[in-house]
Amino acid sequence: SIKMDLLHSNGVLIIQHLQRDYRAYQDFLNFMSHVGDPRNIFSIYFPLWFQLNQVVGTKMIWVAVIGDWFNLIFKWILFGHRPYWWVQETMIYPNQSSPCLEQFPITCETGPGSPSGHAMGSSCVWYVMVTAALSYTVRWKDKSAVTLHRLTWSFLWSIFWIIQISVCISRVFIATHFPHQVVLGVFAGILVAEAFEHTPAIQTASLRMYIKTNLFLFIFALGFYLSLKLLDIDLLWSVPKAKKWCANPDWINIDTTPFAGLVRNLGALFGLGLGINSEMFFTSCKGKNSCKISFRILCIAASLATLQLYNFVKIPTHTEYLFYILSFCKSAAMPLTVVALVPYCVHLLMRTTEKKLN
Repeated sequence: SIKMDLLHSNGVLIIQHLQRDYRAYQDFLNFMSHVGDPRNIFSIYFPLWFQLNQVVGTKMIWVAVIGDWFNLIFKWILFGHRPYWWVQETMIYPNQSSPCLEQFPITCETGPGSPSGHAMGSSCVWYVMVTAALSYTVRWKDKSAVTLHRLTWSFLWSIFWIIQISVCISRVFIATHFPHQVVLGVFAGILVAEAFEHTPAIQTASLRMYIKTNLFLFIFALGFYLSLKLLDIDLLWSVPKAKKWCANPDWINIDTTPFAGLVRNLGALFGLGLGINSEMFFTSCKGKNSCKISFRILCIAASLATLQLYNFVKIPTHTEYLFYILSFCKSAAMPLTVVALVPYCVHLLMRTTEKKLN
């Protein structure tokens, strides 16, 4: 406990240093925190990659969902505090002179802080993207191509670490994580992504497999929560702390609670399974138009545009269970749109255009 308090107090000093010396970069750091938001995986990265390479897109969703599930379990096990409430409650500072940490609209996360979900989500999905890009260049055999592969390798991994470091600094800057929490998140995300590099079975998973996986993830998490609750251990202990010490009550969002993230990810995995095993997917993405560049470009543009419209769909938060149900449905609709609905509509449009030209 004493060692953890020292680790936390040193982390507070780092946060104070960042907030004092990086004031000019505040907008950039807030932006990088948004870049690391796991929700961007479903609304930006996945639509791009799935239309370019369905294997990579499918792997991306699995990595994001399983990674975030492990993040939830780790958070419940590690009981990690967040800086913005820890400085208000710790007894290590003399004469009640606790440091003053500035808060921002995205500071008031309600779940436990260790490991960082943003750092973990960012590292796992960027690891998938970088390894996927390098898989194309590693096949080159002649000397000039090998040199180009090495340069590409160095460039892409440099970009990877620049983004991860930027996301980590941003999460520490806004006082929502301690430094050790973001470091743990980055390496945990890499481990999860690397594990899926050796799990080809996800590419041929049936809808039944998706449903079984969803049920296992949900039942395990719920069972873990209820089991500890019977032992009088409240795994939602962080929510009242967030509500108590957040500088602005309007910054508290139910969407950041542990179960909200779980429901969102289960919905996304179910939507992917439903889409990949649908007749619309086989008709469009496995049809003759799927190899055309124009088809893929139209699918990317239409998918990104459609998913941005989902951001305008506000789920009511007055009833918690209704929020979870609607959040699951909304999350399932996003990959289903990318995998089946949009490609099928583009397929019909191109077929109609071809008939008119003929």
